[in-house]
Amino acid sequence: MKTALKVLGGLMLALLLLVGFGVVRAWAPDRDVDSLKARWAPPPSQFVGLMGMQVHLRDEGPRNDPQPIVLLHGTSASLHTWDGWAKALKGQRRVIRMDLPGFGLTGPMPDGNYQLTHYVDFLVALLDQLGVKQAVVAGNSFGGGLAWKLAVDHPERVSKLVLVDAAGYPYDPTSVPIGFKVAQIPWLRPVMENVLPRSMIESSVRNVYGDPSRITPELIDRYFELTLRAGNRHALGERFRQSPGGQYAAQIPSVKQPTLILWGGQDRLIPPDNADHFQRDIAGSRLVVFDGLGHVPHEEDPAATVAAVQSFLAR
Repeated sequence: MKTALKVLGGLMLALLLLVGFGVVRAWAPDRDVDSLKARWAPPPSQFVGLMGMQVHLRDEGPRNDPQPIVLLHGTSASLHTWDGWAKALKGQRRVIRMDLPGFGLTGPMPDGNYQLTHYVDFLVALLDQLGVKQAVVAGNSFGGGLAWKLAVDHPERVSKLVLVDAAGYPYDPTSVPIGFKVAQIPWLRPVMENVLPRSMIESSVRNVYGDPSRITPELIDRYFELTLRAGNRHALGERFRQSPGGQYAAQIPSVKQPTLILWGGQDRLIPPDNADHFQRDIAGSRLVVFDGLGHVPHEEDPAATVAAVQSFLAR
C-alpha cells in the first residue's frame, strides 16, 4: 500500500512539474504598446487621439479621392491583414485602415463598451476626424458586420460595400479557432491574460486559412505579439460577450448600397452558406466565392481577392 501511495505521489508530483513547466514556457504577460511600435507601426503608421484612445491607423493614397476606401479587420486581427489590398489600391485611391478598439496597437476601449453600435459610433467619429464624408467600406468577419451596420445606421456615409466572410447571421461553424474558444470561457480568461502559448495562436491562424502552407513565421509573430498588447486579451472576451453573432441580422435587408460579397469556400468559422444569405437579403448584390481560400481570403490571397474589388469599383 505504501509503495502504491509513493508511486501515486510521484506521478502527481511529475504531473504538477509538467504543468508548471508548461505554464512557465507559455507565460506571456501584457506588453506595453511602446515596446511593439518599432516592429508593427513603422511609417506610414500614425496614431490619432480619439475617444480616449491613440488609434493606430494608416492613411495612404491621393488625398483628393472623394470616396476613400476604408478597410475594417476582423476579430483578433489588425490593419496589417489588408497589406496586400492597400498596396494594390493606394496608387489610385485613398486607403484608410485602422486597428479597431480592443485589437492591434489601438488597445481597449477606455469605457469597456464593445457593443457593435459603439464601434459604429467610433467609426463615424474617426471618419469625421479624417474629413471623410463618404467612403467605400470593406470589412472582414467582425469588421464586415461593422461595415454593413454602418451602412444601415448611416447610409449617407457609405457609397459602396464590400463584405469579406462577414459576420451578420447566427451561424454554425464547423471549426472554431482555439483562441476564440478560450476567450469565451469566463473562468479561463484571468489565466489567459497572463499565459498564452504561441502554439495556440499558430493553431488559430491555421484554422482560418484554406491553405495553411501560406502561413509564415512572421504572420504568427504578428498575431501573437499584437494579442499581447496590454488590455487586448481582456477586451477580446468582452467583445464576444457584448456583441453576440446575429444580433442585428434582421437589419441586413435594409442595406441599399451596391454590395460585393467575397467568401472563402473553405471558411469553417462562418461557412459559405452565410454568403448565400447575404446575397439573398441585399438586393442587387454580387457574390464571388474563392474555392480554395478560408475565412481571411483577402490576407491569404490578396491578389485574387483585390482584383474582384477593383472590377467592382470600376463598374
